[in-house]
Amino acid sequence: MTADAPDSRDLLSFLDFHVAAGVDAVLDETPHDRFAEPEAPRRAARAEADAPMRPSEPTPELARAAPPPRQDAPRAEVPRQEAVRQETVRQETVRPEAPSTYGRSAAAAPGEAAGDARELAATAASLEELEGLLGQFESCALRFTAKNLVFADGNPQARVMFVGEAPGADEDRVGKPFMGRSGQLLDRMMAAVGLDRTNAYVGNVVPWRPPGNRNPTPQELATCKPFIERQIALADPDILVCLGGVATQALAGTKDGILKSRGRWFPYRTGRREIRLLATLHPAYLLRQPLQKRLAWRDFRALRAALDEGGR
Repeated sequence: MTADAPDSRDLLSFLDFHVAAGVDAVLDETPHDRFAEPEAPRRAARAEADAPMRPSEPTPELARAAPPPRQDAPRAEVPRQEAVRQETVRQETVRPEAPSTYGRSAAAAPGEAAGDARELAATAASLEELEGLLGQFESCALRFTAKNLVFADGNPQARVMFVGEAPGADEDRVGKPFMGRSGQLLDRMMAAVGLDRTNAYVGNVVPWRPPGNRNPTPQELATCKPFIERQIALADPDILVCLGGVATQALAGTKDGILKSRGRWFPYRTGRREIRLLATLHPAYLLRQPLQKRLAWRDFRALRAALDEGGR
């Protein structure tokens, strides 16, 4: 090799540079006038370039080394009746466990879950028994996301019962209704008319906290409604006070919003007798809308007057 000859490493570096730059073709050192070439060779070259690629014939050595093509065994045709039978056996094998005595799984249809709740609630002979049955009820998915069952607080022999919609985070942690800021406001509202939790009973339509403190869905309300109805029947108060639109619509049977239905008295049948139901604003709403406390004050004054009219 002469001193002027390039080193092989330099040539490889030069080639790598052009490949990295996007060069994908090599040209001759002397230019060619492609337009001056005969038409036939050009047409043949274009036809060869446009023709689909065909696999080349293997050499005799490769042909001898290549394994013979795999022959799949013919699949036996299974009669339709036999296929149906096999699928039935497979489903029987993986069928989930039977539902518990206290209701179907959380995936049960809403109508079935409400029917389970109605049958189960009717068997409770006392509030303690009803709370125990609720603790084992599995047809409401809310029980699997809540920390605690929030059944009731206060005096079940009281003349007045307050019913909210569902527990919040504080109630879910403690296991009793109206324990947070809205509960503190409710206590002050009751105290203004001479009530407290020793002479009032407090519960919720839904005894488990919905995730994120959202409103209960219609399916959840339908599933839990038989339990609150049985709870009211067992407590048998003289006056039922619904706090908020969800409780009012569920128990009073009205479709009106709470601002339209608040302050109104509705008849409510406990199963033994007909009592009076008063609709009013929920304390949580009053915390967001303090100016509406004047409306709630009117409702609580009406409650106090109704309690003063007579006893049991």
